[in-house]
Amino acid sequence: MTDQILFETKDHIATITLNRPEALNAFTEEMIGAWVEALQECRDNDDIHVVVLTGAGRAFCAGGDVKAMKTSPERTNPYLSKSRLWDNVQRIPKTLAELDKPIIAAVNGAATGAGMDMASMCDIRVCAESAKFAESYVRMGLVPGAGGCWFLPRLVGMPKALELLFTADFVEAKEALEIGLVNHVYPDDKLMEETYKLATKIARRAPISVRLIKRATYQGQKVDIVTHLDQISSHMTVARSSEDHMEAVNAFLEKRHPVFKGR
Repeated sequence: MTDQILFETKDHIATITLNRPEALNAFTEEMIGAWVEALQECRDNDDIHVVVLTGAGRAFCAGGDVKAMKTSPERTNPYLSKSRLWDNVQRIPKTLAELDKPIIAAVNGAATGAGMDMASMCDIRVCAESAKFAESYVRMGLVPGAGGCWFLPRLVGMPKALELLFTADFVEAKEALEIGLVNHVYPDDKLMEETYKLATKIARRAPISVRLIKRATYQGQKVDIVTHLDQISSHMTVARSSEDHMEAVNAFLEKRHPVFKGR
């Protein structure tokens, strides 16, 4: 794996760090490929219960590399442009859609353009007091290619999403909390400590339950209540048959903390 992505696991928590601090963690094809590989490992490794995504240095992610746009062959070839989006940066949201484990974005600085999209597609966002967000595409004469028009209205509502998409205005951390873009704001020097507290709390819950709840919650946004109840009854059947459910029952009766094994 390239050093443009750092990947580590500890105590059932995987951390993916975007590692081009000199370029504010702007994307390269190499980075995206490694990013997708890391997400696939998180998807397939049952020992990983929670994923944390953050950036190295003073930015979370500045999105696309503007310098590379100057000479990109995609600029004059519409078919190539569409194909490269599908086969390149759009692989990230497509892979995330297959990940039924919680992913937390720890936004340590600026998240702009596709960088804001990447934060938006995570399940939970926490940020540093110095963090700021912008759907900056219109400043570059572009459109959100990584799903921003799909994710943002689901987080902040349609009117606010359109305002941010139309204006490319920056949203500071305080406002991000107020509009529901982030769950929590922390002092810069406490961001990762607090992020791992949250990740650890989730990682200690029954892994099968957490994964089924994530599936059910996202599925529920696309169906009516009757269909949702039918789906959730299937999830409940799986959960009730798990070893972890019986462990939780026994632990409750024995007045001790359960030890979940993800089975």
